[in-house]
Amino acid sequence: MPQFRIAAFLALAALSSGGGSVVHAAAGIPSPTRVEFEGLPARAGPLTLRGYLRRPGTSGRSPAVILLHGCNGNAQGLDQRWGARLASWGYVTLTIDSFGPRGITNACENGPPPDIGTDAYRGLNFLIRQPFVDPANVTLMGFSQGAYLTLLSTERGLIERLSKHKFRAAIAFYPLCTGFKGVMTVPTLVLIGDRDDWTPAEACRTMAEGRDDWGISRSRSNGPPIRLVIYPGAYHAFDIPELAKPIQYFGHHLAFNKEATEQSIVAVRDFLRSAGGEKP
Repeated sequence: MPQFRIAAFLALAALSSGGGSVVHAAAGIPSPTRVEFEGLPARAGPLTLRGYLRRPGTSGRSPAVILLHGCNGNAQGLDQRWGARLASWGYVTLTIDSFGPRGITNACENGPPPDIGTDAYRGLNFLIRQPFVDPANVTLMGFSQGAYLTLLSTERGLIERLSKHKFRAAIAFYPLCTGFKGVMTVPTLVLIGDRDDWTPAEACRTMAEGRDDWGISRSRSNGPPIRLVIYPGAYHAFDIPELAKPIQYFGHHLAFNKEATEQSIVAVRDFLRSAGGEKP
Protein backbone atom coordinates (compact mmCIF):
# COMPACT_ATOMS: atom_id res chain seq x y z
CA MET A 1 0.00 0.00 0.00
CA PRO A 2 1.59 3.27 -1.02
CA GLN A 3 1.79 5.97 1.58
CA PHE A 4 -0.56 8.81 0.79
CA ARG A 5 -1.07 12.37 1.96
CA ILE A 6 -4.20 13.62 3.67
CA ALA A 7 -5.47 17.19 3.54
CA ALA A 8 -4.64 18.95 6.80
CA PHE A 9 -7.98 20.56 7.33
CA LEU A 10 -11.44 19.58 8.47
CA ALA A 11 -14.46 21.76 7.78
CA LEU A 12 -17.36 20.65 9.93
CA ALA A 13 -20.86 20.71 8.45
CA ALA A 14 -24.41 19.91 9.45
CA LEU A 15 -25.33 16.30 8.79
CA SER A 16 -28.48 14.64 7.56
CA SER A 17 -29.56 11.36 9.10
CA GLY A 18 -30.85 9.88 5.84
CA GLY A 19 -32.86 6.67 6.18
CA GLY A 20 -32.28 3.68 4.00
CA SER A 21 -33.29 0.23 2.92
CA VAL A 22 -32.56 -2.89 4.89
CA VAL A 23 -29.99 -5.29 3.43
CA HIS A 24 -29.06 -8.87 4.29
CA ALA A 25 -28.35 -9.84 7.89
CA ALA A 26 -27.83 -13.22 9.54
CA ALA A 27 -30.50 -14.58 11.83
CA GLY A 28 -30.30 -13.17 15.35
CA ILE A 29 -27.99 -10.31 14.35
CA PRO A 30 -29.31 -6.74 13.97
CA SER A 31 -30.01 -5.91 10.33
CA PRO A 32 -27.92 -3.22 8.63
CA THR A 33 -29.66 -0.16 7.22
CA ARG A 34 -28.21 1.97 4.45
CA VAL A 35 -27.79 5.55 5.59
CA GLU A 36 -26.51 8.76 4.04
CA PHE A 37 -24.76 11.70 5.65
CA GLU A 38 -22.99 14.80 4.47
CA GLY A 39 -19.31 14.67 3.60
CA LEU A 40 -16.70 17.31 2.95
CA PRO A 41 -17.71 19.58 0.05
CA ALA A 42 -15.53 18.83 -2.97
CA ARG A 43 -14.73 20.90 -6.04
CA ALA A 44 -17.59 19.24 -7.85
CA GLY A 45 -20.00 20.13 -5.05
CA PRO A 46 -21.17 18.68 -1.72
CA LEU A 47 -20.43 15.01 -1.18
CA THR A 48 -23.00 12.67 0.37
CA LEU A 49 -21.36 9.72 2.08
CA ARG A 50 -23.03 6.36 2.55
CA GLY A 51 -22.75 3.66 5.15
CA TYR A 52 -24.24 0.59 6.79
CA LEU A 53 -25.77 1.23 10.21
CA ARG A 54 -26.57 -1.52 12.71
CA ARG A 55 -28.43 -1.06 16.01
CA PRO A 56 -28.25 -3.66 18.77
CA GLY A 57 -31.47 -4.82 20.32
CA THR A 58 -30.94 -2.83 23.53
CA SER A 59 -32.70 0.15 25.06
CA GLY A 60 -31.21 3.54 25.79
CA ARG A 61 -27.95 4.87 24.41
CA SER A 62 -25.33 2.36 23.29
CA PRO A 63 -21.58 2.63 22.68
CA ALA A 64 -20.72 2.74 18.99
CA VAL A 65 -17.96 1.74 16.58
CA ILE A 66 -17.21 3.33 13.20
CA LEU A 67 -15.53 0.99 10.69
CA LEU A 68 -13.27 2.08 7.82
CA HIS A 69 -12.58 -0.32 4.93
CA GLY A 70 -9.34 -1.02 3.12
CA CYS A 71 -8.03 0.11 -0.26
CA ASN A 72 -10.13 -2.45 -2.16
CA GLY A 73 -13.37 -0.98 -0.80
CA ASN A 74 -16.12 -3.54 -0.06
CA ALA A 75 -17.73 -1.73 2.86
CA GLN A 76 -20.61 -4.20 2.79
CA GLY A 77 -18.26 -7.13 3.29
CA LEU A 78 -16.63 -5.39 6.25
CA ASP A 79 -20.07 -4.70 7.72
CA GLN A 80 -21.03 -8.34 7.41
CA ARG A 81 -17.72 -9.50 8.89
CA TRP A 82 -17.18 -7.07 11.78
CA GLY A 83 -20.26 -4.84 11.91
CA ALA A 84 -22.52 -7.80 12.60
CA ARG A 85 -20.15 -9.16 15.25
CA LEU A 86 -19.86 -5.84 17.09
CA ALA A 87 -23.61 -5.27 16.95
CA SER A 88 -24.16 -8.70 18.51
CA TRP A 89 -21.98 -7.52 21.40
CA GLY A 90 -24.23 -4.51 22.00
CA TYR A 91 -22.58 -1.81 19.88
CA VAL A 92 -24.11 0.49 17.31
CA THR A 93 -21.95 0.19 14.19
CA LEU A 94 -21.49 2.45 11.18
CA THR A 95 -19.43 1.02 8.33
CA ILE A 96 -18.58 3.92 6.04
CA ASP A 97 -18.50 3.44 2.27
CA SER A 98 -15.82 5.96 1.30
CA PHE A 99 -15.44 4.81 -2.30
CA GLY A 100 -18.95 4.40 -3.72
CA PRO A 101 -20.01 8.05 -3.43
CA ARG A 102 -16.70 9.11 -5.00
CA GLY A 103 -16.97 6.71 -7.92
CA ILE A 104 -13.91 4.74 -6.77
CA THR A 105 -13.67 0.96 -6.87
CA ASN A 106 -10.05 0.48 -5.78
CA ALA A 107 -7.33 2.74 -4.34
CA CYS A 108 -4.58 0.21 -3.67
CA GLU A 109 -2.24 1.43 -6.37
CA ASN A 110 -2.64 5.20 -6.49
CA GLY A 111 -4.16 5.94 -3.09
CA PRO A 112 -7.50 7.60 -2.31
CA PRO A 113 -8.37 11.30 -2.72
CA PRO A 114 -7.11 13.57 0.10
CA ASP A 115 -10.56 14.47 1.43
CA ILE A 116 -11.13 10.86 2.50
CA GLY A 117 -9.24 11.77 5.68
CA THR A 118 -12.32 13.60 6.96
CA ASP A 119 -14.73 10.67 6.60
CA ALA A 120 -14.19 9.30 10.11
CA TYR A 121 -15.26 12.56 11.72
CA ARG A 122 -18.17 12.93 9.29
CA GLY A 123 -19.35 9.56 10.54
CA LEU A 124 -18.79 10.59 14.15
CA ASN A 125 -20.81 13.78 13.68
CA PHE A 126 -23.62 11.71 12.18
CA LEU A 127 -23.64 9.10 14.94
CA ILE A 128 -23.65 11.44 17.93
CA ARG A 129 -26.85 13.02 16.62
CA GLN A 130 -28.68 9.72 16.94
CA PRO A 131 -30.73 9.31 20.16
CA PHE A 132 -29.62 5.66 20.52
CA VAL A 133 -25.85 6.43 20.56
CA ASP A 134 -23.72 7.36 23.56
CA PRO A 135 -21.87 10.39 22.12
CA ALA A 136 -19.00 10.02 24.60
CA ASN A 137 -18.31 6.40 23.68
CA VAL A 138 -17.56 6.03 19.97
CA THR A 139 -14.54 3.98 18.86
CA LEU A 140 -12.87 4.22 15.44
CA MET A 141 -11.81 0.91 13.90
CA GLY A 142 -10.05 0.54 10.55
CA PHE A 143 -8.50 -2.13 8.35
CA SER A 144 -5.37 -1.71 6.20
CA GLN A 145 -5.84 1.66 4.48
CA GLY A 146 -8.74 2.30 6.85
CA ALA A 147 -6.39 1.50 9.73
CA TYR A 148 -3.94 4.10 8.45
CA LEU A 149 -6.80 6.60 8.42
CA THR A 150 -7.72 5.50 11.93
CA LEU A 151 -4.25 6.35 13.20
CA LEU A 152 -4.23 9.58 11.22
CA SER A 153 -7.58 10.61 12.70
CA THR A 154 -6.61 9.94 16.31
CA GLU A 155 -2.93 10.89 16.40
CA ARG A 156 -2.34 14.34 17.86
CA GLY A 157 -2.48 16.77 14.96
CA LEU A 158 -4.53 19.23 12.97
CA ILE A 159 -7.25 16.84 11.83
CA GLU A 160 -8.05 15.73 15.38
CA ARG A 161 -7.79 19.24 16.82
CA LEU A 162 -10.21 20.75 14.31
CA SER A 163 -12.96 18.30 15.23
CA LYS A 164 -15.26 19.46 18.00
CA HIS A 165 -16.27 15.89 18.78
CA LYS A 166 -13.77 13.19 19.73
CA PHE A 167 -13.43 9.43 19.59
CA ARG A 168 -13.16 7.34 22.76
CA ALA A 169 -10.63 4.83 21.42
CA ALA A 170 -9.05 3.50 18.23
CA ILE A 171 -8.42 0.03 16.78
CA ALA A 172 -6.18 -0.51 13.76
CA PHE A 173 -5.91 -3.84 11.92
CA TYR A 174 -2.65 -4.18 9.94
CA PRO A 175 -2.08 -0.43 9.37
CA LEU A 176 0.76 1.31 7.59
CA CYS A 177 2.57 2.67 10.66
CA THR A 178 5.41 4.39 8.80
CA GLY A 179 5.54 8.11 9.53
CA PHE A 180 3.57 8.05 12.78
CA LYS A 181 5.20 9.15 16.02
CA GLY A 182 2.59 7.39 18.13
CA VAL A 183 1.46 10.46 20.05
CA MET A 184 -2.16 9.38 20.23
CA THR A 185 -5.12 11.23 21.70
CA VAL A 186 -7.01 8.07 22.70
CA PRO A 187 -6.11 4.54 23.84
CA THR A 188 -5.14 2.61 20.71
CA LEU A 189 -4.99 -1.08 19.81
CA VAL A 190 -2.90 -2.19 16.82
CA LEU A 191 -3.23 -5.76 15.50
CA ILE A 192 -0.87 -7.07 12.82
CA GLY A 193 0.85 -10.24 11.59
CA ASP A 194 4.59 -10.77 11.82
CA ARG A 195 4.69 -11.95 8.18
CA ASP A 196 2.84 -8.94 6.78
CA ASP A 197 4.81 -7.87 3.70
CA TRP A 198 2.49 -4.95 2.83
CA THR A 199 2.38 -3.04 6.10
CA PRO A 200 5.39 -4.33 8.08
CA ALA A 201 4.92 -5.06 11.77
CA GLU A 202 8.32 -3.58 12.62
CA ALA A 203 7.11 -0.09 11.72
CA CYS A 204 4.23 -0.52 14.15
CA ARG A 205 6.64 -1.72 16.83
CA THR A 206 8.70 1.42 16.27
CA MET A 207 5.58 3.57 16.60
CA ALA A 208 4.32 1.78 19.70
CA GLU A 209 7.71 2.13 21.38
CA GLY A 210 7.68 5.86 20.75
CA ARG A 211 10.39 6.00 18.09
CA ASP A 212 9.95 7.62 14.70
CA ASP A 213 11.56 6.77 11.37
CA TRP A 214 14.57 8.93 12.19
CA GLY A 215 15.27 7.38 15.60
CA ILE A 216 13.81 10.28 17.58
CA SER A 217 12.01 9.05 20.68
CA ARG A 218 9.03 10.47 22.49
CA SER A 219 8.26 10.12 26.16
CA ARG A 220 6.11 7.10 26.99
CA SER A 221 3.95 9.44 29.07
CA ASN A 222 3.23 11.59 26.00
CA GLY A 223 -0.31 10.57 25.09
CA PRO A 224 -2.47 7.51 25.86
CA PRO A 225 -0.86 4.09 25.47
CA ILE A 226 -0.65 2.07 22.27
CA ARG A 227 -1.18 -1.65 22.69
CA LEU A 228 0.51 -3.60 19.91
CA VAL A 229 -0.33 -7.25 19.24
CA ILE A 230 1.76 -9.09 16.65
CA TYR A 231 0.46 -12.49 15.55
CA PRO A 232 3.09 -15.11 14.62
CA GLY A 233 2.68 -16.58 11.15
CA ALA A 234 -0.04 -14.12 10.12
CA TYR A 235 -0.06 -12.14 6.87
CA HIS A 236 -1.96 -9.06 5.72
CA ALA A 237 -5.78 -9.38 5.86
CA PHE A 238 -5.51 -12.31 8.28
CA ASP A 239 -9.12 -11.87 9.50
CA ILE A 240 -10.84 -12.43 6.12
CA PRO A 241 -12.15 -16.01 5.81
CA GLU A 242 -12.50 -15.69 2.03
CA LEU A 243 -8.70 -15.71 1.93
CA ALA A 244 -8.47 -19.26 3.25
CA LYS A 245 -6.75 -19.90 -0.07
CA PRO A 246 -3.91 -17.32 -0.03
CA ILE A 247 -3.56 -14.90 -2.94
CA GLN A 248 -1.04 -12.41 -4.28
CA TYR A 249 -2.57 -8.94 -4.46
CA PHE A 250 -0.57 -6.04 -5.91
CA GLY A 251 2.54 -8.09 -5.21
CA HIS A 252 1.68 -8.85 -1.57
CA HIS A 253 0.70 -12.06 0.18
CA LEU A 254 -2.81 -12.10 1.67
CA ALA A 255 -4.01 -15.04 3.73
CA PHE A 256 -6.62 -15.89 6.35
CA ASN A 257 -5.28 -17.07 9.70
CA LYS A 258 -7.89 -18.71 11.90
CA GLU A 259 -5.86 -18.61 15.11
CA ALA A 260 -4.91 -14.95 14.70
CA THR A 261 -8.51 -14.06 13.86
CA GLU A 262 -9.91 -15.78 16.93
CA GLN A 263 -7.31 -14.11 19.14
CA SER A 264 -7.99 -10.71 17.58
CA ILE A 265 -11.72 -11.06 18.28
CA VAL A 266 -10.96 -11.60 21.95
CA ALA A 267 -8.47 -8.72 21.95
CA VAL A 268 -10.98 -6.33 20.35
CA ARG A 269 -13.74 -7.23 22.77
CA ASP A 270 -11.49 -6.88 25.82
CA PHE A 271 -10.13 -3.57 24.54
CA LEU A 272 -13.60 -2.15 23.91
CA ARG A 273 -14.67 -3.15 27.40
CA SER A 274 -11.66 -1.50 29.00
CA ALA A 275 -11.81 1.61 26.81
CA GLY A 276 -15.47 2.44 27.18
CA GLY A 277 -17.46 -0.34 28.70
CA GLU A 278 -19.90 -2.75 27.10
CA LYS A 279 -23.63 -2.76 27.72
CA PRO A 280 -24.69 -5.94 29.52
